[in-house]
Amino acid sequence: MFSVTASVPASAIEIGSFDVATDDEDMRETLMQASLVVAAADNEQATPREVLAAATADYARLVRALYAMGYYSGVVNIKLDGREASAIPTFQVPASIGQATVTINPGPQFALGVAQIAPLAPGDTPPADFQPGQPARSTVLQETVDSGVSGWRNAGHAKVALSQQNVTANHAQNTLSVRLGLAPGPRVTFGKLVRTSDSDVRAERIARIAGFPEGTVFSPAELETMAKRLRRTGAFSSVSLTEADVLRNGDTLDVELALVDEKPRRFGFGAEISSFEGLTLSSFWMHRNLLGGAERLRIEGEMSGIGGQTGGIDYNLSGRLNSPAFFGTDTDGFVYGSISDEDEEFYNQQEALFGAGASRIFSDHLQAEAALELRYVKATDDFYGERTFFFLNAPVSATLDHRDDVLNPTTGYYLKAEAMPFVRLDDSDLGLRFYADGRIFRSVGEADNVVFAGRVQIGSTVGADLANLPPDFLFYSGGGGTVRGQPYQSLGVDLGGGTLSGGKSFVGLSGEVRASITDTIGLVGFADAGFVSADSLFADDGDWHAGAGVGLRYNTGIGPIRLDVAAPVGGDTGDGVQFYVGIGQSF
Repeated sequence: MFSVTASVPASAIEIGSFDVATDDEDMRETLMQASLVVAAADNEQATPREVLAAATADYARLVRALYAMGYYSGVVNIKLDGREASAIPTFQVPASIGQATVTINPGPQFALGVAQIAPLAPGDTPPADFQPGQPARSTVLQETVDSGVSGWRNAGHAKVALSQQNVTANHAQNTLSVRLGLAPGPRVTFGKLVRTSDSDVRAERIARIAGFPEGTVFSPAELETMAKRLRRTGAFSSVSLTEADVLRNGDTLDVELALVDEKPRRFGFGAEISSFEGLTLSSFWMHRNLLGGAERLRIEGEMSGIGGQTGGIDYNLSGRLNSPAFFGTDTDGFVYGSISDEDEEFYNQQEALFGAGASRIFSDHLQAEAALELRYVKATDDFYGERTFFFLNAPVSATLDHRDDVLNPTTGYYLKAEAMPFVRLDDSDLGLRFYADGRIFRSVGEADNVVFAGRVQIGSTVGADLANLPPDFLFYSGGGGTVRGQPYQSLGVDLGGGTLSGGKSFVGLSGEVRASITDTIGLVGFADAGFVSADSLFADDGDWHAGAGVGLRYNTGIGPIRLDVAAPVGGDTGDGVQFYVGIGQSF
C-alpha cells in the first residue's frame, strides 16, 4: 500500500492518505495527478463546497484514469472526515472539512481478447497495441478509432463515422473484447469556399492566397495547408476552416471560412552591444494589409558602431513590400530597396539598391527566392582611393529550416545557400558571389538540458579582381557574427601600409555547448575560427584566427538574452577580452 500525507495550514483540507493497492509507482503518480482532491489540498482558499465537488468528480476521473491503463474492475473510495463523499447530500455540505482519504484497489489489468476494426482504408493498419493479448488500455481503443477515421478521411471519405462499438468485459478472464465498425461514406470532392466573416482583405485575394482546390478529392491535409497559407500572411489573428455538416449533390463538400483580422500595424526595436563593435540600435515599422490584398510593408532602420572601435557610425534604411500569392498560390512577389552608409576602419561605403523578385514556399521547411536588383556603390579606402560601381545582380537563395525554435533551437538543422551572379553596367566585369550558412543542433541528457550546436559558413566571389569589387562583395572575419574574441573585421587581406581589404573567400567555424542550469538560466562554452583568402575558391593559403569564451543566457520565454565573453586563442589580429550582449542565441 502507498500513503502520502501532506501537512497544510489549518484552513485547508489535509490529505490523510492516498492508498493504492499496487507497487507500480507510475500508476500511483498518474492517479494522484488525476485527483482533484489532491489539487484542492494545495489550495488554502478551497471551501467545503469546492472540496465536496472535487471529491464527487474524482470518482469518475480516477475510474477513467484506471481505464486508460487497462484496469476495468477497480474500486475507488473517497472519504471526507470519515464519510464517503458520494453519500454526502449535495445540499447538506458540512460546515468544514478537515481531512480526505482516498483508497483505490485497481484490480487486475485486462488484456484484449478480441480486437477487431473494419473496414479500414486501403493500405491502412490498426495500431500495433490493438491486438489480442495486449493491455486493454482505453487510450489504445480511442487511438484505434482515430487512426481508422483518419485513414478514410485521408482517402477522401470526409464523412466517415463510427457505426459499431461493441465492447465487452469478461471479469472472470480479465479480458476485453472489442469490435469496432466504420462507415466510410462516399468519396467526396471539395465544393465551395464560403466566407462567414468580414475582412478588410479583399475576397478574391483571400481565395487566391488560400488556394482552395474546388472540384478535387477531399483532403484534410489540404485544409490545414490552406489555413497555414492564410496565417503566414500575418494579416489574420484567427483562421478557422469548418467542413459543412451535409454534402451537396454529387457528394461535394463546402468549407466555411471564418477570419479575424490582425491589427494592421506593428512596431518593434532591438539593441545589441559588444565591447569592440559598440552599440547597435534597430527598429522596424510594419503594415500587414497595405493595399487590401494582405500585402506586407516592412521598413527597417539600423545604427551600428555607436561608441565602437570599428570606425564611425553605420546607417541603414531599408524597406520591402511583399504581396502574397502575387504569382499564384505559394508564390509571392516583392519589391525592396535600401540606402546605407558604412564608415568602417579601412573603408567608407555608400550604397543604394532597388530590386524585385519572387519567393516560393515549397513546404513548411523549404523556401526559395530569386530577384533582379540594381545596386550603386561608392567606396573609398586608402589603397584604391574613391571608386564607384553600378551593378545588375540576380540574387537567388534557398533556405531549409528544420529547427525546433528560431531564437533558441535545441534540435534540428538549418541551411541557407545564396548565389548572386553580377555584371557591372559601368564596366565589363561579371562574376558570381556565393555564400552558405549551415547549422546543426543536438540535445542530450534526461531533460535535454545540454545542447551541442555547430555552425559552418563558407563563401567565395569569382570573376573579378579585388580592385573591381566593392567591400560588401568581399569577406572579413572577426566579431559577433564570425569569430567572437577577435576584433570586428580584423582578418582580411593585407594590402600593405596598414590597409586591410576583404578577401574573396571565407570559411567560418563555430561550436557551442549550451547547458541549462535552471528553467531561466543557462551557461555556454564556445569556440570560433575564421579563414580568409585573397583569391577565389581558396586558391591561396590565406590566414586563420580563432577565439573562445563563455556565455550566460537568461531565458525570457520568447528568446534568451545573451551575454558572451571571449578572447583570442589563435592568430595575430587582436588581444584582450571582448564581450557581446544581444537577444537570441548567437546562431
